[in-house]
Amino acid sequence: MPDQIRLQKFLAQCGVCSRRKAEQYIQQGHVTVDGHVITQMGVTVTPGVSKVTFRGRPLASKEEPVYYLLNKPKGYVTTLKDPQGRPIVTSLIKEKTARLFPVGRLDLDTEGALILTNDGALAQKIQHPSHTTDKTYAALVRGIPSKTDIRQLEKGIILEEKLTSPAKISILSSKGRDTLMQIIIHEGRKRQVRKMFSYIGHPVIELKRTAYGKLQLGKLVIGKYRLLSSSDINRIFL
Repeated sequence: MPDQIRLQKFLAQCGVCSRRKAEQYIQQGHVTVDGHVITQMGVTVTPGVSKVTFRGRPLASKEEPVYYLLNKPKGYVTTLKDPQGRPIVTSLIKEKTARLFPVGRLDLDTEGALILTNDGALAQKIQHPSHTTDKTYAALVRGIPSKTDIRQLEKGIILEEKLTSPAKISILSSKGRDTLMQIIIHEGRKRQVRKMFSYIGHPVIELKRTAYGKLQLGKLVIGKYRLLSSSDINRIFL
């Protein structure tokens, strides 16, 4: 259950007025809580539980936007419900008080950076093609892609009758007969990275998203998360 907050703060969160003006309205008898007219300071309410009215109009607080960066483990789905009963990513955020949803998707068998928020406007901005927000992935692929293969993916290939946007690709290291690649794209088609490497005959063995824009996953442990600041959010669009 959400924490209790002072009545004047609740009025401000509902967009009625400033906290200072709210104190005046309370003293003038314009506000009721659970059917009782309030005229004194110090009253607290529980958002979503207490019934508050202003001049007879019911009020509901607007959730303050919150943002988490999660290092998604394999085996979790990036939906809010799953008919197959598989675990969902929002269950990993233990102290959440807002209705969170994931921004974009990561496949069941893909891990890495995933933003969870209650801010629909930000989610749309990150995902909308016009903003071309880069997403960086580390992909362990079978074999060693040639320079020709890499150039082909960078220029774009036809997937499901549509050309992929240009990508930035580099080799990070070799692991025996396999290769660890970095790929940066701004599209979000279903299983796109896996399909791109399969197209050139080098299927993905392991896949991890490491960044949104300049917001890096860094040393965040798998299954853990952290709150994002406004400066973190700005880094998504650099």
